[in-house]
Order: sequence, then C-alpha cells, then structure tokens
Amino acid sequence: MKKVLALVAALAVLASSVTPALAQAQGTLEKINQSGTLTIGTRTGSPPFAYVNSKNEWVGFTIDLVDELIKPALEKKLGKPIKVEKKESTPPTRIPLLSSNAVDLVAGTMTDTRTRRDSVDFSITFFVTGAQFLVKKGSNIHSIKDIDGKRIAAQQGSTNARIIREKAPKAQLREFPDQPAAFQALLQGQVDAFTNDGIQLAGLKTKTPNPAQWEIVGDFYSYEPYGMAMRTNDSDFRAAVNNALMDGIESGKYFEIYDKWFGPKGELPYPMSAGVRTFMLYQAVPK
Repeated sequence: MKKVLALVAALAVLASSVTPALAQAQGTLEKINQSGTLTIGTRTGSPPFAYVNSKNEWVGFTIDLVDELIKPALEKKLGKPIKVEKKESTPPTRIPLLSSNAVDLVAGTMTDTRTRRDSVDFSITFFVTGAQFLVKKGSNIHSIKDIDGKRIAAQQGSTNARIIREKAPKAQLREFPDQPAAFQALLQGQVDAFTNDGIQLAGLKTKTPNPAQWEIVGDFYSYEPYGMAMRTNDSDFRAAVNNALMDGIESGKYFEIYDKWFGPKGELPYPMSAGVRTFMLYQAVPK
C-alpha cells in the first residue's frame, strides 16, 4: 500500500509540473482560436494613443491599429470572427500581464529596447518619437542640461526615468504610477517638469483647460521606437502581428489611421516627417 501511495504522490507531482509546461507550450494563436478573444493591454489615459473619451469609449491610435489591421488579419488567418478585449496596462504591469497570459498583446506606447527584449518580443516599429519636457511657460528648463536640482516627474518603469537617472543624476527624479498622476503633480506645482515622450506630452497638453500656459521643450534626449509587445518564442503570433502591420503600411491603411489621429484635422496634429515615412515603408518591404 505504501508503494502505491508513493506512486500516486509521484504522479501528482509530475502532473503539476507538466500542466504549466503544456499551458506555456500553447501558442497565442491557438489560445485566441479557442477563446475567440484577442486580449490587449493598453491605456486609459494616454491620448491620442489609447484613452477613454467623454462617451466612456476606449479609443485611440493603437486601438484603431488593433481593430482595423490586426483583428481582421487574425480573423482571416483563423477563419473565424474574434473579439478584442481591453485591459489597463501601465509601465510596471505590462510585462507581468503578458508573462501571466492575462493579455496577448501590449498595444500602447512601449518603447522597444534591448533590455525589454530579454522579457518580451516586439513587433515592427509603429511609431517613432523621443523624450522631452513639459513645463510651465517661462520656465528656466529648456533641455536636459537644465534639470540639475530640479524636481522632475516621470512614469515608473519608463525608459525616460532610467535615462534621467543615467544622464542627469543630480536631478530630483520623482516617479509616478501613470501619466495622469505625473501630470497632475506638474499642474499642482509639486514638480518643475514632467518628462515623457514628446508626442505623449503634446497629447496631455491639448487636454488641459489652458494649453497656452504650458510648453514642450528640449531636443529629443532619447530615441523612442514604439512596438507592440508579446510573449517570447511565439514566432507564429509575432509573424501574424507583423504581417498585419506591414500589410497596413503597404496598402496605405496605416497612414489613413495615422492621419485620423495626427493629421492636420486629427486629435493631435503631429505631421509625419519624410524620414519617418520612408522608414515605415522600408519596414513593409519583404526582406
């Protein structure tokens, strides 16, 4: 009897170790096919990339990229309709959400870095920007060279915070859980500047009651290529996402979505430079 019990116990331990491995072996495409749902991690307060509007709708540039490029491509590949479920993800939570299978794709403003590639895979770049500062008009902060001793707000877990620590160690870096909290600290005078990617600062500025009171200053002190993040070692899903984005670029649909949000009549006018447009088109060329 003791031998039987020992065998049962051993099999139980083996089963407990095999089950997670099997779950991990399941590809994202298979997971989506079984559930009928693509779950994305995105933002509720990062206009115009992803935010909740006055009608309580989750909208934005990255939302449209998923809804109009990636979702249809996955439906065609799987041969069935799927729905898109959205979950809030912030810099500190987005990689854990992917690792735990809570989301399948992070579609926000996540910079593709070498360090992050140790934990996640990235799609091709879908937006290019760089870090700057948002300050009250008349501030004596004009660039990263002027922030020694100044109170600088940044998002927790962001590349901006890391670069400030490296390039301006004498600045008083104060990290906040999300953009709204950091921006609110600036509005209340708790910090002297808020640093983030220039395009995100521009989005926040347009949402203030008095945009003219604030200005974005400084040349880019970092290069921020945005990519959509996904779990590592899932080449089939990564290829499906990349093909959807490349097809959108090649067909021109990507540029239509870009103009909707960043064109002259868009939510936040931010013209695409000729260099960036060439770079985007280059990514869509079969290698």
